[in-house]
Amino acid sequence: MPKPVVPEEKRRRRRPTRSGTVLSERLIVETALRMLREHGSTGLTARRLGLALDADPSTLYRYFRGMDDLTLAIGDALIGQALEGWEPTGEWRQDLREVGLRIHAAYVAHPQAALLTTSRVTGRANELAADEAVLDVLRTAGFPLPDTVRIYHAFIDQTLAFAALDAASLALPSEALDEDEARWRSTYARLPADRYPRIAEAAPLLAQRMITSAYPTALEMLLDSVERRLGGAP
Repeated sequence: MPKPVVPEEKRRRRRPTRSGTVLSERLIVETALRMLREHGSTGLTARRLGLALDADPSTLYRYFRGMDDLTLAIGDALIGQALEGWEPTGEWRQDLREVGLRIHAAYVAHPQAALLTTSRVTGRANELAADEAVLDVLRTAGFPLPDTVRIYHAFIDQTLAFAALDAASLALPSEALDEDEARWRSTYARLPADRYPRIAEAAPLLAQRMITSAYPTALEMLLDSVERRLGGAP
């Protein structure tokens, strides 16, 4: 059975680590994000995290029930970073676009962490705030509740799916990523037009587009569909 997480007020009374650092959930999460960025998911263990914090690894379990609980906290922190400073404008399309782009950017900025967390449901404060915000934008715009839930589902899953896809590319070794991007110019640009006529005619544009994220385009397509729904189109 996992140990209960120690309440926040009791954590604050704990003595500093050997180096004088006062631990907090935020510090642990920030350190874990740095370790993921530098070493990948295989480099994030309780022992290594304890060493990075100059604390006994067992101390981490005063803050988290285990490494999976820490993973959920990391995911929630990324959502918090995405929404920091955001305020709704009352223009539903602008607000959804801004939230989507912010969430996508926050995950892509931490690709290794994104691979661990985009498929998870944290149930934590930042995730709840994001869900409440998106649902409120849609309901305030006038969508019926069933449509609101359907659009919310598509919006969130599309955002996280593209974040995971783009993060997976960025998490590749730089040599592999460079080779993948160069292949659009080397292989696709040289395909014979008699066998691959559509690829051949599109090759120059593909070389430009396929090395960037399709999320902004996909997001606009989703918002177009939502706008038609709001206007009563089938």
